[in-house]
Amino acid sequence: MIHSPIKLRHLAAFAEVARHGQFASAAEALSITQPGMSKTIRELETNLGVVLFERGPRGVTLTPAGRTLLRYTAPALRSIDEGIEAVRSEAPETVIRIGALSNVEGGLLPETLTVLHRGQPNLRVEVDTGTSAALLTRLRLGELDLVIGRMSEAQEIRDLTFEHLYYEPMIVVVRSGHPALDTRGAPSLKTFTHYPWVIPPRGTTLREQVERYWVEQSIDPPHAIETLSLPLSEAYVLRSDAVWVTPADTARAPVSTYQMVVVDSPVESRGGSVGFAVNSSQPMSLAARQLCDCLRSTAAEYPGVNWANNLAT
Repeated sequence: MIHSPIKLRHLAAFAEVARHGQFASAAEALSITQPGMSKTIRELETNLGVVLFERGPRGVTLTPAGRTLLRYTAPALRSIDEGIEAVRSEAPETVIRIGALSNVEGGLLPETLTVLHRGQPNLRVEVDTGTSAALLTRLRLGELDLVIGRMSEAQEIRDLTFEHLYYEPMIVVVRSGHPALDTRGAPSLKTFTHYPWVIPPRGTTLREQVERYWVEQSIDPPHAIETLSLPLSEAYVLRSDAVWVTPADTARAPVSTYQMVVVDSPVESRGGSVGFAVNSSQPMSLAARQLCDCLRSTAAEYPGVNWANNLAT
């Protein structure tokens, strides 16, 4: 039972401010005034005896206490909404809501969903893509059942549960026929520093790894495109002399068909941990648990794992 001073409106307001990162936007979403929203959050913080948000010029961010409360509050509010919808519907539909990082979009995830739908053909799956920070926040809010991808270095995962599946290194690739490949012997990475690069955007753990690699190699290449879009990255590299730094499995198909060439040793000696994160405070549906089982079985036999591991040797 909720402690008497804390009402459902307090928790709903708290979740909306956490979702929007601003009092004004959260107030608009709940159709209340901004002063009313601020008062509600102050009441909640007073009743709990903690500060839930750090105020800044661009909005608010959760404190450690705020992250802990959100991990429990958001799934509970989501369950209430789903319960109301279930009552209104005679036959509520089973839906799995997945957050997918770019490195699993073209390989592990479609393979897993193929296996899942063989046994559950009527199951509806919603897949959203984005950065690890954005997707893990949505997982904490109860908007997603799990997030799949390479994210072991993400700070946002600290209060969630992560299950490791396999390691995947980042590699450097260019199109076959790239002019720098005409040099005698294997070209060094510095040969490509004058060409444009396709890299992950700022604020991602992949970008942090790329920048560490540049420091280690003493290179400072020009930036051309910063994106997590696999179709855009692949199409641009195949049509230009650009250099692409990417998790190995995302380039497996063009490298295997000799459209692209790996031009340097992997960016990482072992690679990053690919797996899935869940919010342990949120009850998982049977369908979501079945998806997790499919992820484990698919990853154990996934051909992309051996390909990526061979590149790392």
